[in-house]
Amino acid sequence: MHELNVVIALAGRDLLKFFRDPGRMIAAGIFPFVTIFLLGGTLQLNLGKAAGFNFIGFTFTGFLGMTLFQSTAQGLTSLMDDRQNDFAQEMFVSPISRYSIVIGKILGETLVAVMQVVPMVVFAAILRVPLTATALALLVPVALLSCFMGGAFGLLLLNTMSDSRASNQIFNFVFLPQYFLAGLISPINNLPWYLEVLSLASPMRYVIDLARGVVFAGSRDYERVVLLNPVTNVAVLALMLGVFLIVGTTLFVRRETNR
Repeated sequence: MHELNVVIALAGRDLLKFFRDPGRMIAAGIFPFVTIFLLGGTLQLNLGKAAGFNFIGFTFTGFLGMTLFQSTAQGLTSLMDDRQNDFAQEMFVSPISRYSIVIGKILGETLVAVMQVVPMVVFAAILRVPLTATALALLVPVALLSCFMGGAFGLLLLNTMSDSRASNQIFNFVFLPQYFLAGLISPINNLPWYLEVLSLASPMRYVIDLARGVVFAGSRDYERVVLLNPVTNVAVLALMLGVFLIVGTTLFVRRETNR
């Protein structure tokens, strides 16, 4: 019960920090709408007819998966920054499990990421993205799995960083290529073999493809935009989640214990 209270307290702290940052909340609401409206609309007008599917829906699912995955992953790096302030110092020297810290942080950043995509779903309805009631219901577990995956991936990356400057460089190096390898804004049905290998190793690919599989289920565009069966995507994500979480937590606990 004590450790559960720790997890809830840490998760609540991250969510409260988000609600206390108006600039971050406004950006989280406006940026997805502008991006989907401008980028999706432009692609739809120029490539939509030739490609034969709805680019606005394609862009929406791409940014939905990317936001859930990347927001949670980047949120884990605040553990490194927090270690320099009084709260983190007290937290790390207190008699609580490092595993509780990790779980609480991932849960907190998951809640923050979900809050960020709520306006995106509202805007999707305004932009006439085909979202059925079934798709909306299925997006809830998809969002949670995507966030947990992002948190585990961020935790793994955290162990390679020494300071905030290093985290910015590493995250840009790791995430920017995944935008293209995961099919964020353009189809990746046909890739050279060497890019296909890199794409298959990209966690973001499975997150985005799972979101597309849910949103486009039953539509005529499904075969054109979805790469793998949703069950396959879930299985791959579950496997990656387990590996990243075990390795990342072990390295984090060992690193903090040796400080």
